[in-house]
Amino acid sequence: MREVVLSHKAVLLEETVSALLVQSDGIYVDGTFGRGGHSRAILARLGTNGRLLGLDRDPEAVTAGQALAAEDARFSIHHGSFADIDRLLHEAGVDAPLNGLLLDLGVSSPQLDTPGRGFSFMADGPLDMRMDPDSGESAAEWLARAEQDKIATVLREFGEERFANRIARAIVATRAKTPLRTTAQLAELVARVVPKREPGKHPATRTFQALRIQVNGELEALRRCLDQVCDRLAVGGRLAVISFHSLEDRLVKHFIRRESKGPGLPKGVPARALEVRGRLRPIGKAMRPSAAEETQNPRARSAILRVAERLP
Repeated sequence: MREVVLSHKAVLLEETVSALLVQSDGIYVDGTFGRGGHSRAILARLGTNGRLLGLDRDPEAVTAGQALAAEDARFSIHHGSFADIDRLLHEAGVDAPLNGLLLDLGVSSPQLDTPGRGFSFMADGPLDMRMDPDSGESAAEWLARAEQDKIATVLREFGEERFANRIARAIVATRAKTPLRTTAQLAELVARVVPKREPGKHPATRTFQALRIQVNGELEALRRCLDQVCDRLAVGGRLAVISFHSLEDRLVKHFIRRESKGPGLPKGVPARALEVRGRLRPIGKAMRPSAAEETQNPRARSAILRVAERLP
C-alpha cells in the first residue's frame, strides 16, 4: 500500500508564539516538535544567544528535527516524552530555568496521514497507534490481551463513547475467532455495532481516540509534565498548551487554576496573602483558531490554547 503524507500545518501558530513572549536570549522548549512549525517560528524570534530544545517521542519527528539542528546551532532535538522533561533537559545540559515551554498535544498530521502508523481509519493499515513504534505495545497487541471490562472503561473514559460496552463485547467476541490487526477491521467492527451515528463523524472516531490515548499513556504523560512545569519555568516564563479534546484541556485548565490559587490551607489557619499565593497566573482567556484558519486547516477546529506565566 502506498503511504500518503499530507503537509503539516502548525495550529494557532502566531497566537502561540506571540503568547510565549520570546526573548532574544531566552531558553525555550518545544515539547512536541512534530515537523517543527512552531519551532521555526520561535527560532525566527530568538537572538544569537537564544536556545531552543525540541522533544518528541516519534523517531520520524526526531529525524526531521535533526535536519533543522544541522541548519541552526541554536536548536537541538531530543528523543523522548515531555513527561520526562526534567531528565531530558538534564541530559541535554540545560539546568537553567526555562523562559517558555510549548506543548502541542495529540497526534500530528504526518502520523494521521501515514496508513502504516495505524492512527486513522481513513485508510487501511496495521493497528499500531504508537507514537514511538519502537516502544511499548501496539493497539492490536493491547486489544488482544485486555479484558472486556478494561476495554469498555478505556473507550468510555478516554473516548467518551456512549456505546463502550457494546463495542468492547464485539471486540472480545471477534478476537476469539479472528485477531484484530488492521485499522479497517476495527473501524468496520465499530460501524457495525454502533446503533446511532453522530452527524459528520465516523462511528469509530471515539474508539480510535481512546485507544491512541491508552496505548501512548497520553493523559498520564501530560500530568507528569505539568507536575514539573512550575519548577522548570523562570519567573516570567510562560507555558503554552494546545489541546484538541476536552480530556486534555480539562487537565490543563484545572492545573493552571490550581497553581494560580496557591496551596490550600485548613479552614481557620491564619496566613498572609504572600504566604499562599499561587505559582502561575493565567494569561488571557482560552484561544481558539480563527474562522480563516479553520477553513484553511480543518484539523484546527477543535484546538484550544491556554497560556500561563510563572510568578515570583
